[in-house]
Amino acid sequence: MSEIPEGLWYTTEHEYLRESDETNVYYVGITDYAQGELGDVVYVELPEPGESFAPMETFGTIEAVKAVSDLFCPLAGEIVGVNEALDDDPELVNTDPYGEGWMIRLRPDDAEEVDMLMDGASYGAHIGE
Repeated sequence: MSEIPEGLWYTTEHEYLRESDETNVYYVGITDYAQGELGDVVYVELPEPGESFAPMETFGTIEAVKAVSDLFCPLAGEIVGVNEALDDDPELVNTDPYGEGWMIRLRPDDAEEVDMLMDGASYGAHIGE
C-alpha cells in the first residue's frame, strides 16, 4: 500500500504539491505510488528556474530502469527552484518521495487553483487504495 500523506494536494498524473516555508511556493514531486510503479529511478531531467509552465504541461522527465515518464506541472506557474541533489542521487525519489526527493519549487500564477487538486483521500480513491 502506498504512502499518501494528508495535507498535500495531488494530481491525476501522480504529482503532489507540498507547502514550503515561502509564501505561495510549493514543492512538487511524484507520489510514493508513482515511484513504486516506475521502479528504481536512475535520472531526472528538470527545467531551469525562471521557466513557466501551463497546467499539466510537461516540465521534465523521469527515467527509471523500467520506463521513461513525463513530469507534469500541477498548476500554471513559475519554477523558482529545482532539487539539484537529484543530479547525483536520483534514487532520493524512491527513498523519500515526499521529502528529499522533491523535484521543483513552483510559484503558481493563481494560488487558489491549488484547491482544485485532490486531497489525500481523493487521491487514494484514484489509485484504488
